[in-house]
Amino acid sequence: MREVVLRAPDDYEGWRDAARALAEGSVPPEAVVWRVADDAPDLFVSPSEGPSDGPRRALRVARRFVDLAELVACHKDPERFAFLYRVLCRLQDEPRLLDITTDEDVFRIEMMAKSVRRDRHKMTAFVRFKEVAVEGVPPAYLAWFEPEHHIVALAAPFFVERFRAMPWTIVTPEARASWDGAALHFGPGGSRDEVPAEDATEEHWRTYYVNIFNPARLKVDAMKREMPMKYWKNLPEAQLIAPLIRAAGNDEARMVATPQKTVPKRAATIVARADEARATRDAPPPPAVHGGMGGNGLDALKREALACTRCDLHRFATQVVFGEGLSTADLVFVGEQPGDKEDLAGKPFIGPAGSLFDRALGEAGIDRSRAYVTNAVKHFKFEPRGKRRIHKKPGVGEINACHHWLEEELKILRPKLTIALGASAIRSLTGQSASVLSVRGTVLTSALAGPVFVTVHPSFLLRLPDEESQRTEYARFVEDLRAAKALAANGDAGGLQATGTLL
Repeated sequence: MREVVLRAPDDYEGWRDAARALAEGSVPPEAVVWRVADDAPDLFVSPSEGPSDGPRRALRVARRFVDLAELVACHKDPERFAFLYRVLCRLQDEPRLLDITTDEDVFRIEMMAKSVRRDRHKMTAFVRFKEVAVEGVPPAYLAWFEPEHHIVALAAPFFVERFRAMPWTIVTPEARASWDGAALHFGPGGSRDEVPAEDATEEHWRTYYVNIFNPARLKVDAMKREMPMKYWKNLPEAQLIAPLIRAAGNDEARMVATPQKTVPKRAATIVARADEARATRDAPPPPAVHGGMGGNGLDALKREALACTRCDLHRFATQVVFGEGLSTADLVFVGEQPGDKEDLAGKPFIGPAGSLFDRALGEAGIDRSRAYVTNAVKHFKFEPRGKRRIHKKPGVGEINACHHWLEEELKILRPKLTIALGASAIRSLTGQSASVLSVRGTVLTSALAGPVFVTVHPSFLLRLPDEESQRTEYARFVEDLRAAKALAANGDAGGLQATGTLL
């Protein structure tokens, strides 16, 4: 028997290296014992046995197995590492094993990975930081969480990206993760007593929860599935759940019987911000500023948009990604939605598609700092896939929900020409659906934006299958941008005439 001792309960890298060496040496799964350093040693294992001296073989490992193994290594099952090694050995003789959904091992590995993903999601959703203030020292933030699996290191990068500007520590019974503003550190676990029981943010959470609670849409079973009761003891808003559920029936009846006569405080705040934005917008514009928002009307509108909850996308995205550019721009470019990099940075068109867009603008003779770029949808819509967030096309409902912000932007900007980059932009600007390729290079009429020139989104070029197609379409995209620039330049004289329409 061979014994492999891993340094930590989530030591995927240690398991991977040891499993590779063992599998290459054709060591059978039943001849290996796996344990974590803190576990008691197996009395029946001989520590003197080393790697196999038998013939070596090249391993074949699909990317899908690697992704699953990284998750399953964090599972609480004490046999997880032995199980993963067994599946790895089976894959050498059955390379299509993971496609057999009825296989017991395949079902088990998928369910274990799913359980770890769910636990990570619950951690990112239900961690609540408490402020710890010490005189003369900048405030730090502590949180307590009790995960089901060994997911602290797996989930920590999410909190680094979301709370990069503040020092924080998440304490769990098994381990802790700390961010000091520059580096991520891990240490031993702790107890609930390390985290303050109350702080100033508690009341903010409770106020927020009361304001979003809708008794007419209450589904208790669904709520408990999404927010299991075992997490309630650590959520400041949880103490309100039981009384809100008990009062829901009466509240719903009262809502139906008594039409709203006064504006709720939260709605009044939003209305006041909108009035402020409109008043600022209608005031004489300030001098143009290169780069940045370039106008108080847009600044006020951006502040209002940062609190947007018009659709469910705000629940998962990092932040609103508002438009950016010159407030007196002749050209306004409207894309689809922010991507992963834009969502994290809060700026539009800075990812791979944005880099290609900037290069094409330069070749077309358009100075981006003299233009304005925005999106039809201001929140990032994605689906998680392993450690990545994969772009997902926004639906009509989400485009319509976000239409308000684009409309207000265009009212302030009043460009000579708006360029629709892709189908989502066409939908938001015209209210109609259309194939981009069928109207590409034409000017559509829009009650919202006036003349709208249509071309592809730069991400379309990145998805093309071969380099020749990419070169051809990129050159055509640059020509579209040159045509748009010429149309805007000629608009000062005779106005732009629509050459296309949507029925």
